[in-house]
Amino acid sequence: MSMYGRDPWGGPLEINAADSATDDDRSRNLQDLDRAALSRPLDETQQSWLLGPSEQKKKKKYVDLGCIIVSRKIFVWTVGTLVVSAVLAGLITLIVKTVPRHHHGKAPPDNYTLALHKALMFFNAQRSGKLPKHNNVSWRGNSCLRDGKSDPGTTMKDLVGGYYDAGDAIKFNFPASFAMTMLSWSVIEYSAKYEAAGELNHVKEIIKWGTDYLLKTFNNSADTIDKIAAQVGVGDTSGGSTTPNDHYCWMRPEDIDYPRPVYECHSCSDLAAEMAAALAAASIVFKDNKAYSQKLVHGARTVFQFARDQRGRYSAGGSDPALFYNSSSYWDEFVWGGAWLYYATGNSSYLQLATHPKLAKHAGAFWGGPDYGVLSWDNKLAGAQVLLSRLRLFLSPGYPYEEILRTFHNQTSIVMCLFLPVFTSFNRTKGGLIQLNHGRPQPLQYVVNAAFLAALYSDYLDAADTPGWYCGPNFYSTDVLREFAKTQMDYILGKNPRKMSYVVGFGNHYPKHVHHRGASIPKNKIRYNCKGGWKWRDSKKPNPNTLVGAMVAGPDKHDGFHDVRTNYNYTEPTLAGNAGLVAALVALSGDKSTGIDKNTIFSAVPPMFPTPPPPPAPWKP
Repeated sequence: MSMYGRDPWGGPLEINAADSATDDDRSRNLQDLDRAALSRPLDETQQSWLLGPSEQKKKKKYVDLGCIIVSRKIFVWTVGTLVVSAVLAGLITLIVKTVPRHHHGKAPPDNYTLALHKALMFFNAQRSGKLPKHNNVSWRGNSCLRDGKSDPGTTMKDLVGGYYDAGDAIKFNFPASFAMTMLSWSVIEYSAKYEAAGELNHVKEIIKWGTDYLLKTFNNSADTIDKIAAQVGVGDTSGGSTTPNDHYCWMRPEDIDYPRPVYECHSCSDLAAEMAAALAAASIVFKDNKAYSQKLVHGARTVFQFARDQRGRYSAGGSDPALFYNSSSYWDEFVWGGAWLYYATGNSSYLQLATHPKLAKHAGAFWGGPDYGVLSWDNKLAGAQVLLSRLRLFLSPGYPYEEILRTFHNQTSIVMCLFLPVFTSFNRTKGGLIQLNHGRPQPLQYVVNAAFLAALYSDYLDAADTPGWYCGPNFYSTDVLREFAKTQMDYILGKNPRKMSYVVGFGNHYPKHVHHRGASIPKNKIRYNCKGGWKWRDSKKPNPNTLVGAMVAGPDKHDGFHDVRTNYNYTEPTLAGNAGLVAALVALSGDKSTGIDKNTIFSAVPPMFPTPPPPPAPWKP
């Protein structure tokens, strides 16, 4: 009888009953035989049956692993190698875990990051009002807590807070607003770099200190207003006036006891539009704080409407602001404020205004002039053109904005060309500092703004996958722009003929006689009166307090610098100057691959649907 099965490899399998004894039975039967009785010699196979596996002379050459058969030699080597590797890996792991490790920290921060930490501290030193506990400037205290109240002629009674402009204690809202706009712009573009430097919360707190104060200078809850507080304190000493004020007296802000008049304006388009820009830009910085952001947007809309309705320059008619921060026109602020309000609200009426050809023409977008392309507290056109080129590069809104946006984009390209050494619109000192104000005093505030625009525009082009831009027939790489920004900032940080850093507290050699009242008078519990502080002003000794991070006015056109307290053309720092410094430093700091934040500025901008082209002409046979 036979049974049929299925061979697992595919063929029929036949098992004979006669052969069905198990291997164990067979081997037992063989053991029962008397080996000595076997008379004939056995072949090799038969010997192997008798002697069993324990007495094998030869090992098998192959190992059957079930699914494959491999050479025994290869098998032994493979298993051996795996075992040795596992032992070695275990030993190495044990050594690594038990031997004490030396932590290699991150690479040291670059000079721009180091200077950034200091440059932001200047704003802490300039704070007016009741200071926060963590202000970190040991020689400063609460000051001017009666601003507004002490002037019976003003309706705005709470003007405590804000920032002192420079070495004096005047609060000039025009350059202060520009400083806040610049800081906000730098945060919107480079928040990741601020975060990496550990300064994001600090810079946002600095901006909020400024915008909280700006909201006090007009009725921010109303939809329409008829006046703004433009300035607190006066500095006019012309005609030999001896009336105590912020320029005649030399005393610490904490000790001020003379009256601080408030200057109000009823037609001040330039100031109001700049304030609108500051509040609108800050609303994007604080977009995660919805209530505050909306408050800023509402304030921005209100002051911008006031700027448009009540036309006039805030510094007209020989007023006190005209002596120190005289505004040349308000058209550039209309373009600048309109652009920021469009980004903050997404309302296309602001974009229509900012791209109106007549506005651009009045602002000087179509003609050169000696100061063309120079961004400053007075002229925002170059900044506005870069800001609107951004819109064209990344969103390309098309008709009806394209024509003027293309013009602004082309003008921006021309301005960037003017910054390059091969063009001669601006002279350079022998040490390499670009003379954007044509050799006049206080050059550095213009240089830092240009460095910021150049680094930022270079990052715009990189983000738009554009390798460079044309100056006439010649093509320049974005690296050339970045190099311009770096050489100018390196000059300011000490790479100049005098080997002097123009940022106080940075490097080993920096100005020690900064024109600054608080820094020049010791905090010794002695209260010096108006004239009593003159001895500190005129002293040849270095300031007893270090005004960390202050960028002074700068060297002359021959790279010369006089570290003399009374010579403010060399040694006085300003809010607007330091805001440009901070913006340029953060743009160049850290890793270039971080680049700009492409989208945050467009958070409120609705999706763009370009106007469709006209339909094709009807088909005719």
